[in-house]
Amino acid sequence: MLIWLLWLLLALSLLAAAVLGVSAYGTRRWADTAAGLRGTLEATQFDDANHSPAIARVHFRELQGLPAPVQRYFRAALTEGQPIISALTVELAGTFNLSHTSERWKRFTSRQTIVARRPGFLWDAEIALLPGLAIRVLDAYIGGQGMLHAAVLGLFQVADIHGDGEIARGELFRFFAEAAWYPTALLPSQGVRWDAFDDHSAYATLVDGPLTLTLLFRFNDAGLIDSFRAEARGAMVGRTMVMIPWEGRWSDYRTRNGMTVPNVGEVEWLWPEGRRSYFRGTVTSMRFEFLP
Repeated sequence: MLIWLLWLLLALSLLAAAVLGVSAYGTRRWADTAAGLRGTLEATQFDDANHSPAIARVHFRELQGLPAPVQRYFRAALTEGQPIISALTVELAGTFNLSHTSERWKRFTSRQTIVARRPGFLWDAEIALLPGLAIRVLDAYIGGQGMLHAAVLGLFQVADIHGDGEIARGELFRFFAEAAWYPTALLPSQGVRWDAFDDHSAYATLVDGPLTLTLLFRFNDAGLIDSFRAEARGAMVGRTMVMIPWEGRWSDYRTRNGMTVPNVGEVEWLWPEGRRSYFRGTVTSMRFEFLP
C-alpha cells in the first residue's frame, strides 16, 4: 500500500511539473508574440499615409459649431492648452462572459496599448478558466487590420481571426468607443466629425483608410460620456460573424493628468432575444504619452 501511494505521489508530481513547464513555455511564447505586435503597433504612429500631422495642444476654439452636448463634453473632460495624447497604456481587471447564451463569467486581467494616430490598439488579456488554467487573448487593430487570437495556456488555439473587412471594422469600433479614456482623440482636429442628435447625444464619425464608421455617444448630466452605441457590429457565433447592435456604458469618472476619464466600463450585445453583457472592467493603471 505504501509503495502504491509513493508511486501515485510521484506520478502526480511529474504531472504537475509537466503542466507548470507547459504553462511557462506558453507564457514565454505568448509574451514574445505580444511584444512583436506591440512593436508593429507603435511603428504605425509614423504612418502618414492616412493622416495629416496633428496639432499638439487642445484649443477650445475648435469647438465652435459643434453640437452643444459635445462642446460641454470637451470642456468637462479636457483642459485648455493641455497636450494631445499620442499613446496610452491601460491595465484592467474584471470579468468576461464566455457565452452569448448563458452566464459564464470568468475573471480577467489585461494590459492594453493604444496609439491615437494612426488609430490602433493591442489588448493582451488572461482569462482564468480554472485554477492554474487560463486562456490568453490578443485583440487588436493595427495598421488597418483587425485581429482576435486566443489560446489556452497561450499554446492551444481556440480562435484565430484576422484581416480587413468586418473584423477590422469591429476592432476600429472598439478603439473609437474606448476613446473616452483618451478624449483628445475625439476632437475634430484629430479627424472626428460630430453631428447633432438631441440635447444629450451626438453622432461621431471616424475614418481610417477604407473604413468609415459612426457611433452614437450619450452624455450624462455632468457632460461626460455615459454610453455609446453602434447599430451593427460583427459578433462571432461559433465560426460565423453576425451583425447586431452593440452598446457600452462608462462610469466612475476620475481626474488623470488633468483630464476626466472613466474608471469603469461595461459592454453588451443586443441579441434578438435580449441584452447580454459580456465585459465588465475596472482600470487599475493608466499611463499616458503626449505629443511634444
